[in-house]
Amino acid sequence: MAAIHLSFFILLLPLAFPSAFSYETNPQPKKTQVVIEGMVYCQSCDNYGSWSLSKAKPIASAKVSVICKNQRGQVSYYKASETDGNGYFFAELQGFEMSHLLLDHPLQSCVVKLVESPLEGCNVLSNINYGLYGSPLRYENKRFYRKDYDVVIYAAGPLAFRPAHCDAPTNHY
Repeated sequence: MAAIHLSFFILLLPLAFPSAFSYETNPQPKKTQVVIEGMVYCQSCDNYGSWSLSKAKPIASAKVSVICKNQRGQVSYYKASETDGNGYFFAELQGFEMSHLLLDHPLQSCVVKLVESPLEGCNVLSNINYGLYGSPLRYENKRFYRKDYDVVIYAAGPLAFRPAHCDAPTNHY
């Protein structure tokens, strides 16, 4: 008789504590939000012709573009982003989707390009970190976990514009 009461109790336990005994057969995968971050600078004339950003100053309100191409080379995603007052951009790729897990992955398919500088004295595109043709992304272990989704942050750059006219360097011997 005690065995019957114990069996009955075990059967009722999930009804009394449903959250402790959830048997989800098809758990929904969490969504992943992709974000790309980076910095945009004005390269110093002292470093003209190099990739050096020594003495470079951040550019507020500079524009960059994020371009992703699918495995067939077709543009699958485009977004323009603007830097904040410190030259930093944080581009959330709302609606970004991958049809192929490896070939359409942001590290493989997305690049960041320079678009526009608001500074008249520093608005010539440079190819520092491939800003002209597309700066590749890198993963720096930045990730946030939310209840309903995860955020993965990739980095680009740093990118730079340069002044249109720099004084010729003077050599003092």
